[in-house]
Amino acid sequence: MNHALRQLPSVDRVLSQPALALVLTQTSRSRVITAIRQQLDGIRQALREGGDSPAQDVTAVMVAEKVAKTLNASDTTGLRVVWNCTGTLVHTNLGRAILPEAALKALTGAATRATNLEYDISTGKRGDRDAHVHDLVCELTGAQAATVVNNNAAAVLLVLNTLALGKEVPVSRGELVEIGDAFRLPDIMARSGARLREVGTTNRTHPHDFENAISIQTGVLMEVHTSNYVIEGFTARVPTGTLARIAHNHGLALVVDLGSGTLLDLREHGLPYEPTVQDALAAGADLVTFSGDKLLGGPQTGLIVGSGELIDQIKRNPLRRALRVDKLRIAALSETLKLYRHTESLKQHLPTLAAMLRPLDDIQAHAIRLQQAIVPLLPGGFEAAVIATQAQPGSGALPGRDLPSRAIAIRDTLGEGGGRISRLEAVMRKLSTPIISRLHDGALLLDIRGLSADDGPFLTTLNELAAAYAEETKP
Repeated sequence: MNHALRQLPSVDRVLSQPALALVLTQTSRSRVITAIRQQLDGIRQALREGGDSPAQDVTAVMVAEKVAKTLNASDTTGLRVVWNCTGTLVHTNLGRAILPEAALKALTGAATRATNLEYDISTGKRGDRDAHVHDLVCELTGAQAATVVNNNAAAVLLVLNTLALGKEVPVSRGELVEIGDAFRLPDIMARSGARLREVGTTNRTHPHDFENAISIQTGVLMEVHTSNYVIEGFTARVPTGTLARIAHNHGLALVVDLGSGTLLDLREHGLPYEPTVQDALAAGADLVTFSGDKLLGGPQTGLIVGSGELIDQIKRNPLRRALRVDKLRIAALSETLKLYRHTESLKQHLPTLAAMLRPLDDIQAHAIRLQQAIVPLLPGGFEAAVIATQAQPGSGALPGRDLPSRAIAIRDTLGEGGGRISRLEAVMRKLSTPIISRLHDGALLLDIRGLSADDGPFLTTLNELAAAYAEETKP
């Protein structure tokens, strides 16, 4: 055994191999040496345990190649840019909204220079970070006041912790939503210190259900927009205006959680109606919470707008400091909101809206152009065709409202079941810029609606596909 172990290459010999030359220019020498030692330790352990490969078969070249592959793989972990071909435009798992150009410029500026984040330039004294978006949000929504936290779940948590700590909050059973990653509204409410009081039934809730639930233990009334599902059929809900009157008659505030939230009447653009922040406030809501990174099309944030008195209470809550946003998100949010001052040109500058409103004729032409370019890049035994499909806004926005789209459907021509298609999908996720697609009816679909019209970078990525697939499937 000792003789076999002595046959293994030394660390210095492995380090001198050409396979590690490029790696050594990209990372520290000590990191490479550590990786070599770990690789050799693994081989020694395998030999001691009676591994199949004799020591003489382990060459310096082999070890160097394994180390290079390991280090390169570790460098591709973490946050990466991907191609979203899923057909879900605002995809929670893929980072939600793509920021507009103006927001990117503001973000870069804030990231590379000092800013007046909490500094009042006019007085030379400490300022409030909300000041950079407060007036703009109020201008666009009609609210008296506003504050910003790091997401909408945080906004709901902060509102309830401020206004209903230790008290009951009546909510319709049909509105007890579950958001992404199994987070549920009742759980968030519990963490806020408020107590959920369910009223009505799953499909029908009436004004008297709320009236009967109100007591001295009631903190606020709450309405939750079912932004990620639809209840149809024999249904009834209490309109926001009616719920506001009930709340105010009992000296209570009405909190409306819009979830995805929008400042735009989407009907003006041919899309289905989605309740706007302005609608909720006009109907009598005292506070409205909504996301900045869904339909709004900005960075991940949670906005709270409404009564100046209630916003002041919220801003005095120590929990707000733990939930506040940094200068980067404030910079990006401010520039995104400014675009809403010019709704006539909004779809030219807001990527989320542009993707949702993209004409089908344009998508069809783009799909045909890409299909013709993709066919020669596919590994052997696969074909591609353009098919009609349905995309969706995503992230809980406009549930059940699909958007007509086109996809490039890649199929296996060898008739070997779904194994080759599944393997191709996995290989696409391993490309230098991963391509995230979806499997449907035995085909791999690349939905076109959310892709940029600039095909060059996408095709550059696809140029890697055949070689990557061959490497993955070689014996």
